Amino acid sequence: MKNNMNVLMTGVCGFVGSNMAQELLNRKYVVTGVDNLSQGESRNIQALSKYSSFSFVKGDVRDADLIHRLGHGTDIIVHLAAFKIPRYGHALDTLRINTQGTENVLESARKNKCRVVFSSTSDVYGKNPQLPFSEESSLVLGPTHVKRWSYAVSKIYDEHLCFGYYEEHGVPVTIVRYFGGYGPHQNLTWWGGPQSVFIDKVLKKEKIPIHGDGKQTRSFTYISDLVEGTICAMESACAVGQVYNVGNGREIQIVDLAKMIWKKIRPHEEPLIEHISYESFSGKYEDVMRRVPDLTKATLELGFKASVELEEGLPLTIEWQKQFV
Repeated sequence: MKNNMNVLMTGVCGFVGSNMAQELLNRKYVVTGVDNLSQGESRNIQALSKYSSFSFVKGDVRDADLIHRLGHGTDIIVHLAAFKIPRYGHALDTLRINTQGTENVLESARKNKCRVVFSSTSDVYGKNPQLPFSEESSLVLGPTHVKRWSYAVSKIYDEHLCFGYYEEHGVPVTIVRYFGGYGPHQNLTWWGGPQSVFIDKVLKKEKIPIHGDGKQTRSFTYISDLVEGTICAMESACAVGQVYNVGNGREIQIVDLAKMIWKKIRPHEEPLIEHISYESFSGKYEDVMRRVPDLTKATLELGFKASVELEEGLPLTIEWQKQFV
């Protein structure tokens, strides 16, 4: 694949988008980024203005005419724009933004005859107790009156849309399912993940809020690895029509993550931890107790392997986040 191809990226001011745009520009791609700045930050792309091969359009992925127009002359659309888990509400926004936006992207790709790389999420595996999760694992969700599942539902529907457009219209699609991304430009709220909030609290010497007993586990992937896995999928011809887990296979309990972050920032002090009951959320909330990827497919077919461990990635993230305290 030529590295001077034209890429249209939705959600370019977000965490993954801004970091991936930087890397693509470094590799001589031409990047047009679109974002409505509802969750992304314009500061995330300030450094990209020096590239003549980068342009930014403020706009909404739900604007079908805009996405179609921007798709003209594009080789690949990297669709990252999404509304995250509605922990405290906004389930309807989650459903509408994610599904309408994805269909607009796929329609643009159909009309403009370009490829799509769609960013999905490990949340689609839901409550499946059989770990680690492979791309063939069943997707097991909770009841519909629990709004946190609306995010997973929207992404599952989006994945079906991708394969529908692939089958019916020949749109070449690739799906990447992200596991626990963190690093510079991460969202500083719960949308960015527990590490964002934990770092903020420790820098302020406040109690770290842990939901439940903290024994739920996650795997965390440094942003450079997420970007590399996505680009591997984007540049691989064999990735068309496929789904890939992109992440780090290391599993850690949330309470241990909190203690690790505290130790890296305040090594000589005892951690301050506050346990928050799930009943305190607006409406019933269900957590996923374990989430670990099987990365065999991405390793064998794409040559992807995460290279940054928490001990290296967390200090880099903490140093970046200090500027916002």
